Amino acid sequence: MLLEGKTAAISGAASTRGIGLATARRFVAEGARVAILDIDGKAAADAAAGLGAGNVGVVCDVTDRASCDRAAEAVLTALGRLDVLVNNAGVTQPVKLLDISEADWDRIQDVNLKGVLFLSQAFLPHMRSRKSGSIACMSSVSAQRGGGIFGGPHYSAAKAGVLGLAKAMAREFGPDGIRVNAVTPGLILTDITGGLLTEEMRKRILDGIPLGRLGVAEDVAGIFTFLASDLSAYVTGATIDVNGGMLIH
Repeated sequence: MLLEGKTAAISGAASTRGIGLATARRFVAEGARVAILDIDGKAAADAAAGLGAGNVGVVCDVTDRASCDRAAEAVLTALGRLDVLVNNAGVTQPVKLLDISEADWDRIQDVNLKGVLFLSQAFLPHMRSRKSGSIACMSSVSAQRGGGIFGGPHYSAAKAGVLGLAKAMAREFGPDGIRVNAVTPGLILTDITGGLLTEEMRKRILDGIPLGRLGVAEDVAGIFTFLASDLSAYVTGATIDVNGGMLIH
């Protein structure tokens, strides 16, 4: 098993059809113990219980540094150490640039970008003390192509910020044995689309995907598993596309 004996924390991982929970399931199948972090504490506990004994659910608001610190303390108490952090929590909003309010901008930036900073800050001192760790950050193809299907310009900006932040963390913490990478999925069939994908949209999108299908949560979970494992021991500061060829660059 690729993750035998490892421990991991995954943010925004309580949603039944989400990438976070799919990643947690894959991690457990590969031998890891997992902490599900989510702003909905009950949902996090329920999701962790569904993964089996040894896994925990912890409430965490990634936009609140104190909440992230409390979550990190709870995770380290429960699991003993942390080998892998997946910064997965995110929200989107399908609006045009001229319709973005200040509140919209702040919400999208806070969850998608500031949340990566705060949760990483909460766990990095522990990883640094152990001279080991892998952090994987969720970005999006929207950051690369200047807009997505269900995300507005503020979402693209936040996810582009994640790419820059991940690279900067990789450079700063590489000497401490900590790897930091980013993942850029294309359109993945999860609840984040809010049921907005029509058949007409689906056909139009598929016409631009060489692999001829939309992505599923398990596709991204596989990449997170690779980044968590020793298979990627010499990979840091990388951006890994998971988009079926929607964007080839």
